[in-house]
Amino acid sequence: MGEAPTITTAGSTAWRFSSQVIRGRWFSLFATFLIMAGAGATYLFGVYSKDIKSTLGYDQTTITLLGFFKDLGANVGVPSGLLAEVTPTWFVLLVGSLLNFGGYFMIWLSVTQRISKPKVWQMCMYICIGATSQNFANTGALVTAIRNFPESRGIMLGLLKGFTGLSGAIMTQLYLAVYGNDSKSLILLIAWLPAALSIVFVYVIRAMKVVKQQTDELKIFYQFLYVSIGLALFLMAMTIAQKLVDFPKPAYAASSTVVCALLFVPLYIAIREELLLWNQQKEPTISPTIIVEKPILDPSAEITKIQDPETPCFSNVFKKPARGEDYTICQALLSTDMIILFVFSFCGLGSSLTAVDNLGQIGESLGYPTKTVKTFVSLLSIWNYFGRIFAGFVSESLLVNHKFPRPLMMTIVLLLSCIGHLLIAFPIPGSVYVASVIIGFSFGAQLPLIFAIISELFGLKYYSTLFNCGQLASPIGSYILNVKVTGPLYDREALEDLAKKGLKRSDVKELICIGAKCYRMAFVILASVTFFGALISLILVARTQAFYKTDIYKKFKDQEDVARKEAGLSSTGEVQ
Repeated sequence: MGEAPTITTAGSTAWRFSSQVIRGRWFSLFATFLIMAGAGATYLFGVYSKDIKSTLGYDQTTITLLGFFKDLGANVGVPSGLLAEVTPTWFVLLVGSLLNFGGYFMIWLSVTQRISKPKVWQMCMYICIGATSQNFANTGALVTAIRNFPESRGIMLGLLKGFTGLSGAIMTQLYLAVYGNDSKSLILLIAWLPAALSIVFVYVIRAMKVVKQQTDELKIFYQFLYVSIGLALFLMAMTIAQKLVDFPKPAYAASSTVVCALLFVPLYIAIREELLLWNQQKEPTISPTIIVEKPILDPSAEITKIQDPETPCFSNVFKKPARGEDYTICQALLSTDMIILFVFSFCGLGSSLTAVDNLGQIGESLGYPTKTVKTFVSLLSIWNYFGRIFAGFVSESLLVNHKFPRPLMMTIVLLLSCIGHLLIAFPIPGSVYVASVIIGFSFGAQLPLIFAIISELFGLKYYSTLFNCGQLASPIGSYILNVKVTGPLYDREALEDLAKKGLKRSDVKELICIGAKCYRMAFVILASVTFFGALISLILVARTQAFYKTDIYKKFKDQEDVARKEAGLSSTGEVQ
């Protein structure tokens, strides 16, 4: 009889602690990791595009058109940004999950011929709808995490976009374990898995008031980094091993189990950090989440309202605030800094996306077997991750410790990308492996840098929309460089091969080009365009040099000091 109250008290304490964990910033960040790990389906286009081409009888120009609509959906995220301005985060994630399943499921039905052969415009619509779900994941999960950790935005962007970069390799391991070596089934996995992740964590991810209670947040982020590096290295080892040895299905299942286990290590870190916060409270019966997690639209929203009373949308469009303050959407989009950023994003991201979308066909044209082509795609995905991590952590460290401007880091990354394009234009034995690594790394590094630069120059108040506006140049670049340049040049070379054999286009079902000449001219053009983008980025370096010499996080530190005093916390995060 006397033990009942103890059991009840223990159960009540466990319930309150579980509630704190689920409502805490760290568990929300763990959920964001999983959502972002499933949000990179667009990078697997090089694996399943061959199935679309052969099953539906498309030529390379049509495949590049599908690639453009994939890039269009993946990068035109303004609708998701505007939706996030007026609806809660859970609704944004739910819409994204519905779009993901609907788009990719229709592609799977088409490729497996469970429905009648769709018209080209219908396939373009399906892949655009499926790819646009990536923006809803970014807007709902990634942007929310940036707002919850505003002083570590470079690190957060690197980590989260890094998990997206690993997404292709992660889902490749999972589909090999579940479906075997059937790339058509990969499309089905892409349809249901990311949608399921968003639905499971739909209420966990939300904006929270920032009251920093830990003084070693950077140490925690590095622990997340070490876990993700371990995951990346394991995926790379499995990719190489699976190329050299034929794995039976149980071996694929074992490797997928290890991948899933590594993905859940951040959950242990999240629970550990919440336990430390729990033990810091003098009165553990009062959940610290009442103090920490009051949802707000933006950490700087209240200050902005005081400083800048509401005015008509276009009345102050040419009265821009200082760099680092909160720009309106119109002020940011019409600024010279954004135009410069748009131009070098067009050059860098457009060229990189073109290389990513054609990687499967590049391997085929150079005589590599299908298994090796999948190795190229996995290597690109893994080094995409390392590029994002490098851009996030290294650029943040250089910025904080040495005032090294992020736009200059962007210039270096674009110059590196030129080397990757030239290795494809002038291939030597094994050069495609190196090119996959370089292009994956440079492509991955570009995205966190662009998103961090936007947040630093234009503020976080309208970041949901500006974040998505910043990548609008990517699909435009992809359309011009992929659909209008690379695809037609490839088909021209393929038609010349047919003519030499005395054949016509109508004599073959699939238009295939074999040889180094197939992509030479196209990738010389891509390398030139990327180099031009590097030169343009130097203009932004010159314009923002003075800004990056200041403490760009001072505003957020001041806000945290105020919030900490209101919460009754000392400067070290302890309850006063």
